[in-house]
Amino acid sequence: MDRADGTGTVPWTEGFATAEEAGHMVERVRTACQVVVALLTGVRNSELAAMPLDACVPPQDLGAGRTRYRLRTKLIKGQDKLGGVWEEWVTVAPAYDAVALAVQLVDPRRPTKHVFGRTTLANRCAKLRRWVNGPEGQRLGLEPIPEDKINMRITRRTLAVALAHRPGGLLAAKIHLKHVSIVTTEGYAASPGGSQAKFMAEVSAEEQARNKNLTLAAFRDYQNGIRPAGPGARDLIGHFKAVDEEILAMQASSPGTRPGDEEVIQLLARRAKTLHLGIANYCWFADPSRALCLLLAGTPEADKPLVGMCDSARCPQATHHSRHRSVWASSAENKKVFIGKIGRGQKDEKARLQKELDRDLRVLAEIDAATGTAA
Repeated sequence: MDRADGTGTVPWTEGFATAEEAGHMVERVRTACQVVVALLTGVRNSELAAMPLDACVPPQDLGAGRTRYRLRTKLIKGQDKLGGVWEEWVTVAPAYDAVALAVQLVDPRRPTKHVFGRTTLANRCAKLRRWVNGPEGQRLGLEPIPEDKINMRITRRTLAVALAHRPGGLLAAKIHLKHVSIVTTEGYAASPGGSQAKFMAEVSAEEQARNKNLTLAAFRDYQNGIRPAGPGARDLIGHFKAVDEEILAMQASSPGTRPGDEEVIQLLARRAKTLHLGIANYCWFADPSRALCLLLAGTPEADKPLVGMCDSARCPQATHHSRHRSVWASSAENKKVFIGKIGRGQKDEKARLQKELDRDLRVLAEIDAATGTAA
């Protein structure tokens, strides 16, 4: 098999002296499956423990190459019914596959109704970490696992923060993580020091750090000749040009020195504060009066953009970057499929979709011209 670090091939195992050693290997794989499921689904410990052997609901084909994966288990917290109620979690293929693999590795000598049952994730991960960081894991080229604390509460919070980063992500986090009550969760925000207030503070801090890193990455692209596209590209390029000139002035005043990332981030900090992530664009919300979404909504004095109403192909504060190309390409391909299926009698619908397809293709062409990422 190929080493995980891509530096050659090795036997996947050097053999097992006893059946007990083989059993330990199976449990390591099951622990890895458990971590994947916990991180990608955000289920509580009680929900993971209650996951049945038939947890994998048959995948749903939504057409156009899209498949929806679901896992079923008992939702226990906050339920009046003793033992909880059956519920489904929409998830991604890796989590679905991890559960399927864990089911195959259940010890047939120990009949059970559950995939994982009641286990302590921290203890299992400690054993897995020792193996990965030891001689055998290094032989396979596995990346060492940091000595960070891990438990089900941490995995749930990690996913919550990741979801909250996306447009409309806080509501998505509430729904996907199946909080006992949306109303109750909202109430936490009004309680100083409450769990929701702490969560919001954590999300805010994470967003600020993320925005600085994304702005720095866009600036480094600019320095390497990779330009942004979109209506707001000219303004952003002008800002990056000014920062680049400031860096050159710093270097001229101190020959032999080169500003590091932290110093550059400080120069970009003001612009980074205006960054909001759209589904297929960056929104540099520097001037609310110029935000197309607020103009359409009739609320030009708002202090945040309405991402759900974003039309980044027309908004003067929106930019498109190479990372957004796949979203526009997927949108264009889907529209081509839909247009091909529209009957002759639906001329208006076909014209509407064709107009949207033309927009997608125009944005794609602009991204390719600016970034050099033409397929």
